[in-house]
Amino acid sequence: ARGDYIFYTDWMWTSFVVFSISQSTMLAVGAIYYMLFTGVPGTATYYATIMTIYTWVAKGAWFALGYPYDFIVVPVWIPSAMLLDLTYWATRRNKHAAIIIGGTLVGLSFPLFNMVNLLLVRDPLEVAFKYPRPTLPAYMTPIEPQVGK
Repeated sequence: ARGDYIFYTDWMWTSFVVFSISQSTMLAVGAIYYMLFTGVPGTATYYATIMTIYTWVAKGAWFALGYPYDFIVVPVWIPSAMLLDLTYWATRRNKHAAIIIGGTLVGLSFPLFNMVNLLLVRDPLEVAFKYPRPTLPAYMTPIEPQVGK
């Protein structure tokens, strides 16, 4: 219909930046908080693995609903989490170093790993034309505003 746009194509740079910042922050803050208060090394990787599996489940659910396989892109958390765990192990005596160095490594590596991941996603325009939007039931169909008629 007129006025439709392809969300991913129009917003990909913005969403890449927003997701990079929010997800690397989630990973670093969540994992560092957990490691500092439990003292258990290897927890960031564990945390990232759980999030990865959770996303696989979500991807499978959307796919089962008839969406294209690429509709959900699984972020690459695990390598960044491994760097964080390595930093935590290497800076055992200095918790501030773990936070600063580990947080920096996650913040810098996460967007890079995900950029490579996103480059492998099929062309969003091609996918959009191959999979038309599912038809909504009448009560869910938005009423277009009648502008300039």
